[in-house]
Amino acid sequence: MAKVVGLRCLRCSSRFGVRDYVGDCPKCRDDAPSNLVVAYDDGAPFRPRSKPSGADRGLWRYGDILPVASHEAVSLGEGGTPLHHLSSFGESLGLDAVFGKDETRSPTWSFKDRLACIAVSTAKKMGAPAVVSSSTGNAGAAVAAYAAKANLPCIIFTASGAVGPLLTQMRVYGATVVSLPRKEQRWPLMRHAVDRLGWFPTSPFFGPVVGSNPYGLEGYKTLAYEIVEALNWRVPDCCVLPVCYGDALIGMWRGFEEMLALGWIDRMPRMMAAEIYGSLGAALRSGGDALPDMPMTHDTLAKSTTATRSTFQALYVLKKSGGAAVTVSNEAILEYQQKLARLEGLYVEPASAGAVAAVAQLKAAGLIGANETVVALLTASGLKDPQATAAAQGELRTEDGDVNQIFSRLREAVPAAFAV
Repeated sequence: MAKVVGLRCLRCSSRFGVRDYVGDCPKCRDDAPSNLVVAYDDGAPFRPRSKPSGADRGLWRYGDILPVASHEAVSLGEGGTPLHHLSSFGESLGLDAVFGKDETRSPTWSFKDRLACIAVSTAKKMGAPAVVSSSTGNAGAAVAAYAAKANLPCIIFTASGAVGPLLTQMRVYGATVVSLPRKEQRWPLMRHAVDRLGWFPTSPFFGPVVGSNPYGLEGYKTLAYEIVEALNWRVPDCCVLPVCYGDALIGMWRGFEEMLALGWIDRMPRMMAAEIYGSLGAALRSGGDALPDMPMTHDTLAKSTTATRSTFQALYVLKKSGGAAVTVSNEAILEYQQKLARLEGLYVEPASAGAVAAVAQLKAAGLIGANETVVALLTASGLKDPQATAAAQGELRTEDGDVNQIFSRLREAVPAAFAV
């Protein structure tokens, strides 16, 4: 376990106590609300040392880089997910080396398991009476599962419009799920739970949102470690993520920074964001630190990335890395969800498909070169939200008749299957 000495503001570096995860930085609040990140003992865990060896996989493969020790972990076997070479998909875009970090193989089928593991482990270590989340999707499902494993009560405040399969998943783990008519109604309830009852928040719980729990964000560092190791300790030229509040973006960036300090890599990647309403893109164009709240111009299929205002932590990473943000449409999401499934056999949720669509847009805009190594974060399984996919498929093919009649029609529908 890395020794935690407190938290610090990502923007101004002000220091706070280890239990000050219940707020943002008061110094930055009026100019550019900023999240806090975990501060370790003088960076001691990240002094140069040897790379890991052996066959064990998971979040603790890389040693003492996390705020909880492996023997303190509430674990469901998270981490160690595959990095697929998307060769056919890359070829269709004119890219030589496109990879997908496949978080659909996580215990609850999403990348949120990494955050939930560390957040719930920290909550249990700190003696919290319960964990609480504001979620309409993957974050709630993940924390519900880990809270069940930890034998901690879990309360989730969700909102109308949440995807049915995800609500079912939250509830089957035993979480108490409370649905509210409007998303903003969650904040006062969450604040009461944190301030008055001492429940441990695993998600944003006040607005404007600055990001999730600083301890939980540390779980995302391991995505960077695993990607680099899978590439034989080479750094990708760029990583493309679907971004709402930028939790995985800052988590991965911190992982790359640590590997640089450890001497395991010699450079940093560019970080790219796929967003829906354009808050990050507008902030990059303006050059400031404040994030605009954009109009909700349409209902997006990517329910995991619906924020109209992103966060300073996301903007910070894009600026530091020389990255970019692109907006993705519903049409592009459906197109590339199907393309990835048919070319690579990977069925991902709409938000993940947004990252894949962004790779195509970034290549077309000249922001990704043909010979660059690109990693897209595939955040969750398509079975989390199959309704949009099913609607786009149309009616199921139904046939009647004898064997010859049915195969005659199949020959018309699938001529390649009958090639001799």
